[in-house]
Amino acid sequence: MFKVNAKTASFAAAATLMLATPAPAFAYMGAGAGLSAIGSILSFLGVFLLMLFGFVWFPLKRAFNRRKNKSQTADTSENATADETESAS
Repeated sequence: MFKVNAKTASFAAAATLMLATPAPAFAYMGAGAGLSAIGSILSFLGVFLLMLFGFVWFPLKRAFNRRKNKSQTADTSENATADETESAS
């Protein structure tokens, strides 16, 4: 292992401090480029949210329709057997 002395510790602290603080970019983004960037970000977020909604909603919709169809077929079969017993009497 290596020995840590005050000089090495101060150098490590200075290097960490220099790497942790951001330097100013002195860059300018015009109005057109800024609005384009904001529009792109918002459209990406909208598409992502719609994608999540589609992946969640459509399987649930299919499950609800299956449950609804099962209950309707059970109701119609019960009605059919009731009609058959009435017509047989």
